[in-house]
Amino acid sequence: MAASSIAAFALVSFLLVLVPGADWAYAITSGLRDRSVVPAVGGLMLGYVGLTAVVVAGVAALVARTPAVLTALTLVGALYLVWLGVTTLLSAKDAKAPGVTAADDAAGPGPGSRLLKGAGVSGLNPKALLLYLALLPQFADQHGTWPLALQIGLLGLVHMCNAGAVYLGVGSLARTVLRARPTAARLITRLSGIAMIVLGALLLVEQLPF
Repeated sequence: MAASSIAAFALVSFLLVLVPGADWAYAITSGLRDRSVVPAVGGLMLGYVGLTAVVVAGVAALVARTPAVLTALTLVGALYLVWLGVTTLLSAKDAKAPGVTAADDAAGPGPGSRLLKGAGVSGLNPKALLLYLALLPQFADQHGTWPLALQIGLLGLVHMCNAGAVYLGVGSLARTVLRARPTAARLITRLSGIAMIVLGALLLVEQLPF
């Protein structure tokens, strides 16, 4: 596999990660509400591991032959985004104020719950689905000396590194800058929820047959 292909994909991946979306919103919400953003970001990475495995298994080729599969996955992802946005809005009133204690954080969802929720956010994120199922295979060399599965795994790892670094930074920045400002924290949480609902609604509208 050519180093130029890896570098080109790394650049495309990084630029896509920088575009705010559902993953950003989840990382920001975690930064505001959780003791640590690591479980949430770890969940996002777990979702990407699942998508990489799906591509390695050949599902990308199936999607290319059967567009209805990608449409169905997009609909599921869009509905999940809307649901996640609604639950984020409903929880906005619980944004942490200064002086939050470990006991307060312990009363919220556990690390396992945050991990699974993060996996759902990234694994069903339509932007990630398009990246992994439609874009990523184009950077693999079908006739190269490296096994195709190894190439896909490497490209998936590159994207996970980009995403993990950015989302850890986003979540940590939200925690540092906004957690001591409860009014701003509630506003950002509400905006994150609204953004997820709007993204999901737009994706649903795009799938309408007209």
